[in-house]
Amino acid sequence: MIRIAAVGDVHVDKDVVGRYRPALEELPERADALLIAGDLTRHGTVEEARCFAKEFGGLAVPVVVVLGNHDHQSDLQDDVTATLTDAGITVLECSATVLEIRGHRLGIAGTKGFGGGFAGACASNFGEREMKDFVGTTEDLANRLGEALRSVHCDALVALTHYAPVPETLVGEPLEIYPFLGCYQLGQAIDSAPTALALHGHAHHGSERGRTPGGVPVRNVAHPVIKQAYNVYQLLSESVDTELAHA
Repeated sequence: MIRIAAVGDVHVDKDVVGRYRPALEELPERADALLIAGDLTRHGTVEEARCFAKEFGGLAVPVVVVLGNHDHQSDLQDDVTATLTDAGITVLECSATVLEIRGHRLGIAGTKGFGGGFAGACASNFGEREMKDFVGTTEDLANRLGEALRSVHCDALVALTHYAPVPETLVGEPLEIYPFLGCYQLGQAIDSAPTALALHGHAHHGSERGRTPGGVPVRNVAHPVIKQAYNVYQLLSESVDTELAHA
């Protein structure tokens, strides 16, 4: 069994430092790795990235993250990534990593992802250059996520994104903003590999549970949704189970 702790949308700045740490110190007893589904900071500054690294770095378990839209706000995403990497945190962007856990290989492939909408109500790669650029970004990130997922040789495979791959985990959000919360192309990428679990954030008012068209369990782990420091998901068991962790 592999136990994965997961949360997203923690939005760390100097005022948040210390809020999550008591629960994080208990992680070695509860989980084998911590995955964070983007929006690590409020405005994507290097100072906030340092605050995040202080709060979520130096743990006794590996920490793997993707960036979110907030982490791009200041156009310093490369510096944010470098700051986190220097703190021993693995940052994925259309890339993958493999963790060795008690004789098992946990593969994680991740990307921030992008918007675009879902079947029947989605943007198309047609018309103005601005629309083509928008959808082109969505398609490129999804295609590269699929390539990363398919490249991993492991016992259990997890997809980590910020934007949602299915509409079911957006229920509770206004329908009008679904195209800005996720896209069907991410779901297709996840279904292109033997993915065991997909984790995302971004939808603060969404729902926790969904499935891709191919049947992969999807969990929205945005902090406002799970309402605690992290959830724990068990892999290599009969189903994806959830243990409640302390907030």
